[in-house]
Amino acid sequence: MKILVSYFSASGVTEKVAEKIAKALDGKILEIVPRDKYTDLDLDWNNKESRSSLEMTNEGSRPEILNEVISDDYDKILIGFPIWWGVAPRVINTFIELNDFSNKNIYVFVTSGGSGCEYALEDLRKHYPNLNFVSARRFNGTEDSADYVKFVQE
Repeated sequence: MKILVSYFSASGVTEKVAEKIAKALDGKILEIVPRDKYTDLDLDWNNKESRSSLEMTNEGSRPEILNEVISDDYDKILIGFPIWWGVAPRVINTFIELNDFSNKNIYVFVTSGGSGCEYALEDLRKHYPNLNFVSARRFNGTEDSADYVKFVQE
């Protein structure tokens, strides 16, 4: 079984979790790279004019990414991201829409200071009803390898 662990990380937290998951699952890791890197000013959620705020208040926003299209080689796709405004950052929508994940099992993992993953999973299922989002889980990086293996067996 071939596993892809894809992730977007604005501050490095999600990246560290993705690396641990990929190692535990012997999966290929792929960073989702925005064409324009997010700066600290871009990520200021208290500023209604910051880039992240503007993207998240525009449901149709699709920030460009530098990634190529994923091949059909993977059986399981893991998509990781920090929770923004309760859901996935818009760059995740870009990644999903550029790839054909039909007939794939998709597992969502999130990092967050306190938000759960349920609403983000519900939102992805609503926007992409033809995709098979199996489950979602919030990780903080202190889990052991068995937790990551169990996650993709659910």
